Amino acid sequence: MMQGSLRQFKDKLKKKEVKVAVVGLGYVGLPLALEFSKKGFVVFGIEIDKDRLARLKKREAYISDVEPRSLRSALVSGRLIPCGDFSLLKKADVIIICVPTPLKRKNYPDISFIKDAVIAISGNLKRGSLVILESTTYPGTTEEVILPLLEKGGLRHGEGFYLCFSPERIDPGNSRYPVSKIPKVIGGVNRDAALLGKAVYENIVDRVVLVSSTRVAEITKLLENTFRIVNIGLIDELAMMAHKMKIDIWEAISAAATKPFGFMPFYPGPGVGGHCIPKDPLYLYWKAKKFGFNSRFIKLASDLITFMPEYVVNRIESLLKGKGVMFNKSKVLIIGVAYKKDVKDLRKSPALDIIDILIKSRVKVSYHDPLVPYLKFPNLNLKSVFITKENLSKYDCVVIVTDHSRLDYNLILKNAKSIFDTRNVYIGKDNSKIIRL
Repeated sequence: MMQGSLRQFKDKLKKKEVKVAVVGLGYVGLPLALEFSKKGFVVFGIEIDKDRLARLKKREAYISDVEPRSLRSALVSGRLIPCGDFSLLKKADVIIICVPTPLKRKNYPDISFIKDAVIAISGNLKRGSLVILESTTYPGTTEEVILPLLEKGGLRHGEGFYLCFSPERIDPGNSRYPVSKIPKVIGGVNRDAALLGKAVYENIVDRVVLVSSTRVAEITKLLENTFRIVNIGLIDELAMMAHKMKIDIWEAISAAATKPFGFMPFYPGPGVGGHCIPKDPLYLYWKAKKFGFNSRFIKLASDLITFMPEYVVNRIESLLKGKGVMFNKSKVLIIGVAYKKDVKDLRKSPALDIIDILIKSRVKVSYHDPLVPYLKFPNLNLKSVFITKENLSKYDCVVIVTDHSRLDYNLILKNAKSIFDTRNVYIGKDNSKIIRL
């Protein structure tokens, strides 16, 4: 790209003449689309989910991180145009792909949503446009899979269009770090593509970090999540070890965290959920195998966090046995079923696995979650029960799985027969009712 062409593109960006399309209006795409619209850009939101489109038509926010008033303003002003028609992309100068990338069985990446989106884009690609993939995937996807699919539409990279990868870094429920405060990493198929991508994201984020290739950008996201899964798996294993040794792991972590260098605290829990940690490192594990490399750390950490719901149930059974209660005739109340604190996201929530194991063990299970009024799955149909003195006294054990802020923990402590606290919400409380993870 000539310097003049880049200047022209930047001038169009400055004048808000560039039209942006975001494909996939989920936890990543909708906040991103809204951020561009806030900065004065016209944004086409491409979404194939009819329920989401219907809710957007009613100007309803279905993502917890999206402020309803801001969403309504963007929709009313026409700066955000949600649609299920990919032909609208012919008007877009920038197309950002934010679709899911789940795992199949045996840790096999499923990039079918990306492929379907890219095939639809390739037939509606405007000459000179920039395509950016944000969906988390394995190193090599952008150039090995996306680039050939886009070029099947007739345009050639560097002449007819440009392609980048920029990993999403959304943290649901984290108000401290909204989209604009999270640095964007970006790698292009060539430097011109990377510079275009940098020019685009500089309109909505405080810092853009250029890397040398799409592969580096792809592995950066997986490195971030692998760092977390390995450390979470480590602390989970240490928690299980410390329990055997009758050591308070929470106290040990607190003491270790006083060291001003060389240590970062991670905390044990009932398992890991959400859209990143449980699956993203396994994309890297799978890709490494293609190169004849067995990543033992990733697999071990994944196995450890996958085992945690079963470990929690084992501890509940042991707790009840110690109180003379038959496990298969017990009543257990689960507090919190979302995968993390103060969000209503159920994706891969360990609470669901814990409930499933308990039900299969013939335990009578109920749950309370102020953000999740009901659980309806093929093998599960429950409604959130109320937290009252009378209700709490009915259960043999109350299990704190997700530590939402909007919970009356004192009421629970006063009226529960016994509590298994997997989140250390009762830190500093010396009470025989409380058993910590």
